[in-house]
Amino acid sequence: MKTSNEAARRRWLQAGAGACLLGAFGLAHAQTVVRISRLENVPDQFLGGEMLVAIYKRLGITVEFVDLPAKRSLLESSEGRVDGEVQRILAVQEQYPTLLAVQPSFNSIEPAAFVRSGVTLRVDGWKSIAQHSIGIVRGVGSSERGTQGMASVQPVTTMENLMQSLDAGRFDVAVNDRFSGLLVIRKLGLEGKVQPVDPPLEHIPLHHFLHERHRDLVPKVGQVIRTMQASGELERVRQQVMDTMLAAVKR
Repeated sequence: MKTSNEAARRRWLQAGAGACLLGAFGLAHAQTVVRISRLENVPDQFLGGEMLVAIYKRLGITVEFVDLPAKRSLLESSEGRVDGEVQRILAVQEQYPTLLAVQPSFNSIEPAAFVRSGVTLRVDGWKSIAQHSIGIVRGVGSSERGTQGMASVQPVTTMENLMQSLDAGRFDVAVNDRFSGLLVIRKLGLEGKVQPVDPPLEHIPLHHFLHERHRDLVPKVGQVIRTMQASGELERVRQQVMDTMLAAVKR
Protein backbone atom coordinates (compact mmCIF):
# COMPACT_ATOMS: atom_id res chain seq x y z
CA MET A 1 0.00 0.00 0.00
CA LYS A 2 1.32 3.41 -0.94
CA THR A 3 1.93 5.77 1.96
CA SER A 4 0.37 9.23 1.89
CA ASN A 5 3.82 10.73 1.37
CA GLU A 6 4.48 8.47 -1.60
CA ALA A 7 1.10 9.35 -3.06
CA ALA A 8 1.79 13.06 -2.62
CA ARG A 9 5.16 12.69 -4.31
CA ARG A 10 3.53 10.85 -7.21
CA ARG A 11 0.91 13.59 -7.63
CA TRP A 12 3.61 16.26 -7.62
CA LEU A 13 5.75 14.43 -10.21
CA GLN A 14 2.74 13.68 -12.38
CA ALA A 15 1.69 17.31 -12.26
CA GLY A 16 5.22 18.34 -13.17
CA ALA A 17 5.37 15.94 -16.08
CA GLY A 18 2.03 17.22 -17.32
CA ALA A 19 3.23 20.81 -17.14
CA CYS A 20 6.32 19.90 -19.14
CA LEU A 21 4.22 18.22 -21.81
CA LEU A 22 1.86 21.16 -22.02
CA GLY A 23 4.76 23.57 -22.32
CA ALA A 24 6.33 21.57 -25.13
CA PHE A 25 3.13 20.71 -27.04
CA GLY A 26 3.26 23.67 -29.36
CA LEU A 27 6.89 22.99 -30.19
CA ALA A 28 6.51 19.58 -31.76
CA HIS A 29 7.67 20.84 -35.12
CA ALA A 30 10.48 23.06 -33.85
CA GLN A 31 13.82 22.29 -35.46
CA THR A 32 15.91 23.58 -32.58
CA VAL A 33 16.35 21.90 -29.21
CA VAL A 34 18.33 23.05 -26.17
CA ARG A 35 19.29 20.61 -23.43
CA ILE A 36 19.33 22.44 -20.11
CA SER A 37 20.70 21.10 -16.85
CA ARG A 38 18.18 21.16 -14.01
CA LEU A 39 19.08 20.37 -10.41
CA GLU A 40 17.37 17.15 -9.44
CA ASN A 41 14.81 17.17 -6.64
CA VAL A 42 14.91 20.98 -6.29
CA PRO A 43 11.41 22.46 -6.66
CA ASP A 44 12.55 25.98 -7.53
CA GLN A 45 14.54 24.49 -10.41
CA PHE A 46 11.38 22.84 -11.72
CA LEU A 47 9.61 26.19 -11.40
CA GLY A 48 12.36 27.99 -13.29
CA GLY A 49 12.42 25.25 -15.90
CA GLU A 50 8.73 25.64 -16.66
CA MET A 51 9.24 29.38 -17.03
CA LEU A 52 12.02 28.66 -19.53
CA VAL A 53 9.70 26.39 -21.52
CA ALA A 54 7.39 29.38 -21.99
CA ILE A 55 10.29 31.71 -22.81
CA TYR A 56 11.90 29.45 -25.39
CA LYS A 57 8.54 28.70 -26.96
CA ARG A 58 8.53 32.32 -28.17
CA LEU A 59 11.72 31.50 -30.10
CA GLY A 60 10.42 28.23 -31.53
CA ILE A 61 12.88 26.24 -29.45
CA THR A 62 12.14 23.06 -27.54
CA VAL A 63 13.63 22.71 -24.06
CA GLU A 64 14.77 19.31 -22.81
CA PHE A 65 15.92 18.95 -19.22
CA VAL A 66 18.76 16.86 -17.83
CA ASP A 67 18.31 16.34 -14.09
CA LEU A 68 21.64 16.31 -12.23
CA PRO A 69 23.12 16.92 -8.76
CA ALA A 70 24.17 20.53 -8.18
CA LYS A 71 27.94 20.15 -8.58
CA ARG A 72 27.69 17.72 -11.47
CA SER A 73 25.30 20.10 -13.21
CA LEU A 74 27.86 22.91 -13.28
CA LEU A 75 30.54 20.54 -14.55
CA GLU A 76 28.36 19.31 -17.41
CA SER A 77 27.14 22.77 -18.44
CA SER A 78 30.48 24.58 -18.12
CA GLU A 79 32.19 21.93 -20.24
CA GLY A 80 29.44 22.10 -22.85
CA ARG A 81 28.01 18.62 -22.54
CA VAL A 82 24.65 20.27 -21.96
CA ASP A 83 23.63 23.67 -23.32
CA GLY A 84 23.14 25.57 -20.08
CA GLU A 85 21.70 25.86 -16.58
CA VAL A 86 18.05 26.53 -15.70
CA GLN A 87 18.94 29.20 -13.16
CA ARG A 88 21.80 30.17 -10.91
CA ILE A 89 22.98 33.20 -8.97
CA LEU A 90 24.93 35.69 -11.06
CA ALA A 91 28.20 34.97 -9.22
CA VAL A 92 28.39 31.59 -10.97
CA GLN A 93 29.90 33.33 -14.02
CA GLU A 94 32.97 34.28 -11.98
CA GLN A 95 33.90 30.67 -11.27
CA TYR A 96 32.62 29.27 -14.59
CA PRO A 97 33.52 31.76 -17.33
CA THR A 98 32.26 29.46 -20.10
CA LEU A 99 28.73 30.01 -18.78
CA LEU A 100 27.08 33.23 -19.96
CA ALA A 101 24.34 34.84 -17.88
CA VAL A 102 21.21 35.87 -19.74
CA GLN A 103 20.11 39.38 -18.79
CA PRO A 104 17.80 40.29 -17.19
CA SER A 105 17.11 38.01 -14.23
CA PHE A 106 13.92 36.01 -14.89
CA ASN A 107 13.26 34.40 -11.51
CA SER A 108 14.30 34.72 -7.87
CA ILE A 109 14.69 32.79 -4.66
CA GLU A 110 14.47 33.79 -1.03
CA PRO A 111 16.85 31.78 1.14
CA ALA A 112 15.21 31.36 4.52
CA ALA A 113 16.10 29.90 7.88
CA PHE A 114 14.05 26.87 8.89
CA VAL A 115 13.81 25.66 12.47
CA ARG A 116 11.97 23.02 14.46
CA SER A 117 8.52 24.10 15.56
CA GLY A 118 8.57 25.85 18.90
CA VAL A 119 12.08 27.20 18.43
CA THR A 120 12.33 30.99 18.56
CA LEU A 121 14.86 32.56 16.18
CA ARG A 122 15.14 36.22 15.28
CA VAL A 123 16.48 36.69 11.77
CA ASP A 124 18.07 39.81 10.33
CA GLY A 125 20.22 38.69 7.42
CA TRP A 126 22.82 35.95 7.21
CA LYS A 127 24.94 37.12 10.14
CA SER A 128 22.06 36.60 12.53
CA ILE A 129 22.30 32.79 12.18
CA ALA A 130 26.10 32.57 12.36
CA GLN A 131 26.23 31.44 15.99
CA HIS A 132 24.05 28.38 15.30
CA SER A 133 24.81 25.01 13.77
CA ILE A 134 23.54 25.20 10.19
CA GLY A 135 22.55 22.68 7.55
CA ILE A 136 22.69 23.45 3.83
CA VAL A 137 22.34 21.51 0.59
CA ARG A 138 25.74 20.84 -0.94
CA GLY A 139 26.28 22.67 -4.25
CA VAL A 140 23.56 25.28 -3.79
CA GLY A 141 25.54 28.45 -4.43
CA SER A 142 23.35 30.87 -2.48
CA SER A 143 23.54 28.76 0.69
CA GLU A 144 27.27 28.15 0.37
CA ARG A 145 27.96 31.83 -0.21
CA GLY A 146 25.67 33.05 2.56
CA THR A 147 27.15 30.73 5.18
CA GLN A 148 30.79 31.06 4.08
CA GLY A 149 33.12 31.41 7.05
CA MET A 150 30.52 30.39 9.62
CA ALA A 151 31.79 28.05 12.29
CA SER A 152 29.38 25.12 12.04
CA VAL A 153 27.98 24.38 8.58
CA GLN A 154 26.96 20.85 7.64
CA PRO A 155 26.29 20.10 3.94
CA VAL A 156 23.80 17.38 3.02
CA THR A 157 22.95 15.94 -0.36
CA THR A 158 19.26 16.79 -0.84
CA MET A 159 16.53 19.05 0.52
CA GLU A 160 14.77 15.97 1.84
CA ASN A 161 17.90 15.10 3.83
CA LEU A 162 18.09 18.70 5.00
CA MET A 163 14.58 18.86 6.45
CA GLN A 164 14.71 15.34 7.88
CA SER A 165 18.06 16.14 9.55
CA LEU A 166 16.65 19.37 10.98
CA ASP A 167 13.65 17.49 12.37
CA ALA A 168 16.05 14.96 13.92
CA GLY A 169 18.01 17.76 15.62
CA ARG A 170 21.30 17.27 13.76
CA PHE A 171 21.63 21.06 13.49
CA ASP A 172 19.79 24.10 14.77
CA VAL A 173 18.95 25.85 11.51
CA ALA A 174 18.44 24.67 7.94
CA VAL A 175 18.90 27.13 5.09
CA ASN A 176 16.75 26.58 2.02
CA ASP A 177 14.83 28.50 -0.60
CA ARG A 178 11.55 29.29 1.14
CA PHE A 179 9.15 28.04 -1.53
CA SER A 180 11.09 24.83 -2.16
CA GLY A 181 11.39 24.25 1.56
CA LEU A 182 7.65 24.55 2.10
CA LEU A 183 6.99 22.05 -0.68
CA VAL A 184 9.46 19.54 0.73
CA ILE A 185 8.08 19.92 4.25
CA ARG A 186 4.58 19.22 2.94
CA LYS A 187 5.78 16.28 0.86
CA LEU A 188 7.58 14.70 3.82
CA GLY A 189 4.70 15.24 6.22
CA LEU A 190 6.77 17.55 8.43
CA GLU A 191 4.22 20.36 8.67
CA GLY A 192 3.89 21.24 12.33
CA LYS A 193 7.40 19.96 12.99
CA VAL A 194 9.57 22.21 10.82
CA GLN A 195 8.83 25.78 9.77
CA PRO A 196 10.42 28.79 8.03
CA VAL A 197 11.41 31.92 9.90
CA ASP A 198 10.37 35.29 8.49
CA PRO A 199 11.72 37.47 7.05
CA PRO A 200 13.86 35.57 4.52
CA LEU A 201 17.62 35.90 4.82
CA GLU A 202 17.92 37.47 1.37
CA HIS A 203 16.13 38.08 -1.93
CA ILE A 204 18.31 36.77 -4.77
CA PRO A 205 17.72 37.32 -8.50
CA LEU A 206 18.32 34.22 -10.60
CA HIS A 207 19.69 34.14 -14.12
CA HIS A 208 19.45 31.58 -16.87
CA PHE A 209 22.88 30.53 -18.15
CA LEU A 210 23.95 29.27 -21.57
CA HIS A 211 27.27 27.77 -22.62
CA GLU A 212 29.45 30.16 -24.57
CA ARG A 213 28.90 28.27 -27.82
CA HIS A 214 25.36 29.69 -27.69
CA ARG A 215 26.59 33.27 -27.38
CA ASP A 216 24.35 34.42 -30.25
CA LEU A 217 21.27 33.03 -28.49
CA VAL A 218 21.87 34.89 -25.21
CA PRO A 219 20.50 38.33 -26.29
CA LYS A 220 17.52 36.72 -28.05
CA VAL A 221 16.46 34.91 -24.89
CA GLY A 222 17.05 38.09 -22.91
CA GLN A 223 14.76 40.09 -25.18
CA VAL A 224 11.96 37.55 -24.79
CA ILE A 225 12.33 37.73 -21.00
CA ARG A 226 12.05 41.53 -21.08
CA THR A 227 8.97 41.38 -23.30
CA MET A 228 7.23 38.77 -21.15
CA GLN A 229 8.08 40.63 -17.95
CA ALA A 230 6.72 43.89 -19.32
CA SER A 231 3.40 42.28 -20.27
CA GLY A 232 3.08 40.42 -16.98
CA GLU A 233 2.97 37.09 -18.78
CA LEU A 234 6.08 35.70 -17.13
CA GLU A 235 4.78 36.36 -13.62
CA ARG A 236 1.50 34.69 -14.57
CA VAL A 237 3.36 31.61 -15.76
CA ARG A 238 5.36 31.58 -12.52
CA GLN A 239 2.27 31.80 -10.33
CA GLN A 240 0.42 29.12 -12.30
CA VAL A 241 3.31 26.68 -11.93
CA MET A 242 3.66 27.44 -8.20
CA ASP A 243 -0.07 26.87 -7.67
CA THR A 244 0.09 23.56 -9.53
CA MET A 245 3.07 22.37 -7.51
CA LEU A 246 1.48 23.27 -4.18
CA ALA A 247 -1.82 21.63 -5.13
CA ALA A 248 -0.04 18.45 -6.19
CA VAL A 249 1.31 17.88 -2.70
CA LYS A 250 -1.69 19.26 -0.78
CA ARG A 251 -2.32 16.95 2.16
